[in-house]
Amino acid sequence: MTIYRFLEDAQPELLDQIITLYRRAGWWPEEDADPLLVAQIIKGSHCFLAALDGQRLAGMGRVISDRASDAYIQDLTVHPDYRRRGIGTCLVNTLLKRLQTDGIPWIGLIAERNSFPFYIPFGFEKMPDSTPMLLRKS
Repeated sequence: MTIYRFLEDAQPELLDQIITLYRRAGWWPEEDADPLLVAQIIKGSHCFLAALDGQRLAGMGRVISDRASDAYIQDLTVHPDYRRRGIGTCLVNTLLKRLQTDGIPWIGLIAERNSFPFYIPFGFEKMPDSTPMLLRKS
């Protein structure tokens, strides 16, 4: 049974699994495997949600926010062994409920790799006249 838990700080037994999920999603190269960075990400996020199957990390998602008006769902991913079981849906629903409870009215995200159809049932829409942009490290 999968349980969903908001992490308040870095839990050493999960750090390597979080790094592995970032890598599997294609977001982190080998050189970015710093457990201290993961600890900062968890601590600096509005909230960081873990989907756990016993001691195994099945999925994760987090929110970055000004804690007043805007929030972005970020880093939502499910381990390939756990996909198509509703874990991603539960992650999004739990994050949205938390943001509603916290009184955050504007919620955005960037749907990567044509994943936007996944977010439509939650009420997300493509933003007209908007282009996601990224400042690359040089």
